[in-house]
Amino acid sequence: IYFLGGNASTATSIYKWNLETKGPAEILVCSSSLKFPESVISVPQQIEFPTTLGNAFGYYYPPKNDNYKCTMEAAPPLLVKAHGGPTACTRTSLNAGIQFWTSRGFAVLDVDYGGSTGYGRAYRRRLRNSWGIVDIDDVCNGAAYLVKEGLADENRLCIDGGSAGGYTTLGALAFRDVFKAGCSLYGVGDLTALAGDTHKFESRYLDGLVGRYPEDEQIYKDRSPIESVDKLSCPILLLQGDEDKIVPPNQASMMHSALVKKGIPTCLKMYKGEQHGFRKAENIEDALDSELSFYGKVFGIKIPGAIDLDIDNL
Repeated sequence: IYFLGGNASTATSIYKWNLETKGPAEILVCSSSLKFPESVISVPQQIEFPTTLGNAFGYYYPPKNDNYKCTMEAAPPLLVKAHGGPTACTRTSLNAGIQFWTSRGFAVLDVDYGGSTGYGRAYRRRLRNSWGIVDIDDVCNGAAYLVKEGLADENRLCIDGGSAGGYTTLGALAFRDVFKAGCSLYGVGDLTALAGDTHKFESRYLDGLVGRYPEDEQIYKDRSPIESVDKLSCPILLLQGDEDKIVPPNQASMMHSALVKKGIPTCLKMYKGEQHGFRKAENIEDALDSELSFYGKVFGIKIPGAIDLDIDNL
């Protein structure tokens, strides 16, 4: 049989497995040539934690870098990740974007919030008409659970996500008081603008996640972070491609302007020629370095070789 698979140190690959001999599966082709020493590979641990509608799931990556040892902290800073979709799921095959953080002293929680696939129909349906509620509850409760377990520092909780995950990030920062900083990558700040501006393929996608538009316009406004900037109180980094057709760049600009006006530390980086999800290696690298530098300044962490980041109101 042929199947897709991977693990913490191997990127998603196409495997061939002989049902008769039942020996080790053979990798036919791998999606990445990246290789890292096991000394810096953090192996994810699946966790189950209590939340609003029962239990939710995620993968906890502890900090891992055998070249260094921390003797000064009881618990590490935590970066919570909200996947895109939102009706998708996270994966545990090699993710250099996660290992980047764990090799630098951060713990990571990759959350499969309610609505994610892979946990049965009832779990997937939790997000029906509840996007902006269930997902936010789950990422917040996941962080709180790890703090309670002594696996994260409650004073250094941050969150990031791209696209739909960026919306969950902005929503968690606007409607809850759990995280101390966050980074939205081409995330949705205004649901009404998304409903009116997004491309044809996803033009009615929000009907089952939020409500019918424009009939339920008030619900869209109530769940839009841009409409609740007055509730924001912590630093936010915004990373956006200037040719994005799914989440128009003006949403990031609108959010940035509102944050600057309120006096909240913020930074907007607009990447020329990028669309929905960064493709150029130099921009992917810069986005990671920018986010690390941002948290370093916010949490007072000395980052060797950190890039210079111009943060408004800081």
